[in-house]
Amino acid sequence: MPPVIKLKPQRDKSFRHKHPWIFSGAIAFQDENPSPGETVAVLSSEGDFLGWGAYSPNSQIRVRFWSFDEQELINPSFFHNRLQKALAFRSPLFQDSKTNAFRLVYAESDDLPGLIVDKYADYLVVQFLSAGPEAWRTTIVESLMNLLQPKGIFERSDVAVRKLEGLQETEGVLAGLLPPDRLEIKENTYSFWVDIKQGQKTGFYLDQRDNRQKSTENIAGKSVLNCFSYSGGFTVYALANSASHVLSIDSSADALELAKENVQLNNLPLDRCDWLAEDVFVALRHLRDRALSFDRIILDPPKFAPVASQAQKAARAYKDINLLAFKLLKPNGELFTFSCSGGIDLPFFQKIVSDAALDAGVNAKITEYLHQSPDHPVSLNFPEGNYLKGLVCKIV
Repeated sequence: MPPVIKLKPQRDKSFRHKHPWIFSGAIAFQDENPSPGETVAVLSSEGDFLGWGAYSPNSQIRVRFWSFDEQELINPSFFHNRLQKALAFRSPLFQDSKTNAFRLVYAESDDLPGLIVDKYADYLVVQFLSAGPEAWRTTIVESLMNLLQPKGIFERSDVAVRKLEGLQETEGVLAGLLPPDRLEIKENTYSFWVDIKQGQKTGFYLDQRDNRQKSTENIAGKSVLNCFSYSGGFTVYALANSASHVLSIDSSADALELAKENVQLNNLPLDRCDWLAEDVFVALRHLRDRALSFDRIILDPPKFAPVASQAQKAARAYKDINLLAFKLLKPNGELFTFSCSGGIDLPFFQKIVSDAALDAGVNAKITEYLHQSPDHPVSLNFPEGNYLKGLVCKIV
């Protein structure tokens, strides 16, 4: 019998609704000292079975549930079946050859807490973000090789969240071949060079796929400002759909060089592009001072508030860039503004953007709400998985 974790009275309500996390403060006692990632049986204060979970002694999230089925065994077959289920869910989304880069496993939303698997053409990139998948890494890698036969599996567990689990950051080849420095992928027929070994996230912002497509609607002949442009995803889409001109801003000169290469890879005109390697907050002020304006502005900043405790500080940054963007929009112009911060929910983000429009002296209306692509699904029992929030705001 695995080690037992018993909860305090009245601390099992969320788990009866199948929420996958147990925080340390909810635990009354444990009858042994489980090792990191070891499977434990979770019981209510009355002794009712709640589920099987992975124990993490160094994390405030002390247990992450693998299963709520008392008859289910947490063994290699369990992981193989869960991976197979995640692949089957995505199969209808990518049946054609237009896209060969997408998320295969999205952690808690695929009932595999702490595990991320992204597909980039013939390679897989994995992240083991918590003690559970870390303990089962060999089994998971073997299953992925058997199910998908990729050329190679590369690990990108070089993320700070592992420290909260008592784990070291790590990266490198886990199986098969070392990926090339630049790997060509397809997304909605467009081509992109991706650096899966050192690029941001696992190499590309796969969660913005549908929003990049959405941003091209009625864009022909319009000027575009793409902020935090990274490797030029929104830039390529805009140019390919006949935008008159795109200014891309990013603090990384290397990222802008990669963006230029992506424009060229798609045989798009560089003479309709400008590039600015500068802090976006500074650059927007310079553009405002020059009285420049644009038909469409994209704000896709990094995560300003990973957790709720950082929300107020992050709110000032979000308001600042949105206020400046509103000032730079032409009449009838549109702002595509995003937040990927888990610590800021949609109502709060909408309020921030509303306050920014008010201070900018513009009348703007939300015409659409945007979300992460469907290969990043959100389980109803885990709303925290809905991290990407987007608004399309039009000046009226």
